[in-house]
Amino acid sequence: MTHSQTLSPEDLGALRERYRIERERRVRPDGSGQYLSADAEFGYYAEDPYAGERAERESLRDRVDVTVVGGGFGGILAGARLRQRGVGRIRVVEKGGGFGGTWYWNRYPGIHCDIESHVYLPMLDETGYVPEWKYAPGEEIRRHAVRIAEKFDLCADALFSTSVTSLTWDGTDETWIVTTDRGDTFRSRYVVTATGTLSELKLPGIPGIGTYRGHTFHTSRWDYAYTGGTPDGGLTGLADKRVGVVGTGATGIQVVPKLAEDAAYLYVFQRTPSTVDVRGNRRTTAADVGADHDGWARERRENFLRVTSGETVEEDLVADGWTASAGLLEKLLSSFRRQGDRAAFEAAYELNDAAKMNGIRARVEEVVADPGTAEKLKPWYRYMCKRPTFSDLYLQAFNRDNVTLVDTADTHGIERMTERGAVVGGTEYELDCLILATGFSVGVSGVSSGRLPVTGRDGVRLQEAWRAHGPRTLHGLTSNGFPNLIQLGGTQSAPSVNFTHVLDEHAVHAAALIAAAEERGAIVEPSREAEDDWIALCAEGAPDHAWFHAECTPGYYNAEGRGRPNGPTAYPHGAAAFHDLLRRWREESVGEVLRPRSTTAN
Repeated sequence: MTHSQTLSPEDLGALRERYRIERERRVRPDGSGQYLSADAEFGYYAEDPYAGERAERESLRDRVDVTVVGGGFGGILAGARLRQRGVGRIRVVEKGGGFGGTWYWNRYPGIHCDIESHVYLPMLDETGYVPEWKYAPGEEIRRHAVRIAEKFDLCADALFSTSVTSLTWDGTDETWIVTTDRGDTFRSRYVVTATGTLSELKLPGIPGIGTYRGHTFHTSRWDYAYTGGTPDGGLTGLADKRVGVVGTGATGIQVVPKLAEDAAYLYVFQRTPSTVDVRGNRRTTAADVGADHDGWARERRENFLRVTSGETVEEDLVADGWTASAGLLEKLLSSFRRQGDRAAFEAAYELNDAAKMNGIRARVEEVVADPGTAEKLKPWYRYMCKRPTFSDLYLQAFNRDNVTLVDTADTHGIERMTERGAVVGGTEYELDCLILATGFSVGVSGVSSGRLPVTGRDGVRLQEAWRAHGPRTLHGLTSNGFPNLIQLGGTQSAPSVNFTHVLDEHAVHAAALIAAAEERGAIVEPSREAEDDWIALCAEGAPDHAWFHAECTPGYYNAEGRGRPNGPTAYPHGAAAFHDLLRRWREESVGEVLRPRSTTAN
C-alpha cells in the first residue's frame, strides 16, 4: 500500500485548508511581488562583472545572412544548426561578454544544472563530449556552450557586450535592419531571436534598500572581488562578515550551503520554502550513461523528454527526481500527454501530489535538527506550484551554529532596510553584506515583451499587434506580417522541463526553414489562415490549469498569486508529439510558408 492510499477524505480536506492558509499568509495586499527592475537608479546591479572593460570598436554598416539575437544555448544552437545547413555569414549578438547566456551570467558558488547533464547539455553527439557529473557544475556547462560555438565557427562575426535595440523590416530590400546600442546599423536577410525567458534580473522592492550602507549584489553578477573564492567555494572574504541572503528558490538552494561554510554568520530570509528533494549528484562514466555508440545522447534526451511529457517508454534511462514525479508535471506543463478519464485522473493526481509533498515535509523533519526551524522549512503547497529543487546540502546547512532562518511570510518579505541591515517583525538584523538571490523576471526580455522593438511589414509593430489580438504564430516560431523572423522558445510551441531540448528542436526547425527559403529563393512567412488553424489547434485541447495556479502560493508560475489564465498558449499534446509534428511538417508542408522574393530585392 502506498502512502497516498492511506489519505482519507478528511486528511485531504485538512491539507487543502492548510494550503489555503499558507497561501493567504504570503499574498501581498496590493497583489504585487514587490520586485524592481535592474534599470534606472538600480542599473548598476546588472553591470557585467566578468567581461572587463568594454573594448571600443567601429560601428558596423554591413550585411549578413542571418542575425541571431542572443548568445545563450538557443542562439548557439541556432547558429550551429544553420552552419550544418551551409549558411555562410551568421552574426550572433549578445549583451554579455561571451557565449553561455544564463551560464555566462550565473557563476555563483555551488551552481549546477538540475536536469541531468547528459540530457541537458546539447550536441554531445556532435562534439564527442561526455559530462563528468550527473548534474554538471556551471563552469562545465558554460565551457560546453563555448565548445559548440567554436566548433561551428560562430565567434568571428559575433558581437559581444552589445544589445540589439531594434529590428525593422525593409520591404523594398526584403531585409531586416538591425540596430544596436553600440551604433551598429546593419542588414540581415533573416533574424532568429533567442533571448530566453529568464534573462532580466529582478531585485526585491524592499523599502529603504537604497539607504543600506553595506555591500550588495545579485547572484547573477557574483562579486568574487568581495567574497573571494570561486564557484567551488573558498569564500575567504566572508570569514569575518555577517551575510544575508534574500531568496530561497533554485539559486538560494545552491548558494546557501557555500555561504554557510565560509561566512562568519549567515541569515537566510525566506518568504516561501522550496520543495527540496534528494539530488544524489555523483561522478559518471561513459559506461554509466551508455555513451558507447553514435546517437547515445539523442536517445537519452528523447527518452527523458517522453517520460516528462507524459509518454510511455519501455525504460526510464535517466531515473531521477524529475522522471519519478513525471505525472505531477501535468499541472506545470500546458503541453503534456493527457490520457484516460479526467475525473479519475484528477482524483489520483491529488493523492499522488499529497503523498509527494508529505514525503518532502518528512525529509525536512528527518534532516533539520531544530523543530522550529524545520517547521518553517516545510513547504505547504502542491508540488508543481513552484519549480522543484534538489539538494543534499541545503537543509543540512541549517544545522550549523552560524546559520539562522528568518521567516518573512507574515511580513511579505523584509519589511525595510536600514543603514545597518534588514528589519523583519520589528527586529533588525545587522549585515555586512546582503546577497539578492531573487532570480529573473519572467517574459520581460526580448521580442514579445517589447523591450526589443520589432517593426514588420507596413510599419506594424509586433508588440502592438499582439497586444490587440493576442499572440499569433505558426508553431510558435513564425508570424504573418513579419517575414524571415523566427522566434525560438516562444509561446504556442511546447514547453518542457528540459529547455535546451526545446531550443534545439526549434533551432533545427529554424535552420530547415531558412535552408528551404534559400534553396527556392523565397521568404519565410505563414499566412493568416495558417496562424488561425494553429491557434485553433492549441485552443481545442488547452488544459484547465487556471484553478490549480489560483490556489498556489505566490511565485513566478502564477504571477505572484494573480493567476495563470487558460488559453491557446501551447501545443496541448506533449512536447515529444510536437517535435514529431514539426518533423512531419518539414517533410510534407514546408512550402506552405514560402513565397517568392521580390525581383527588386538584393
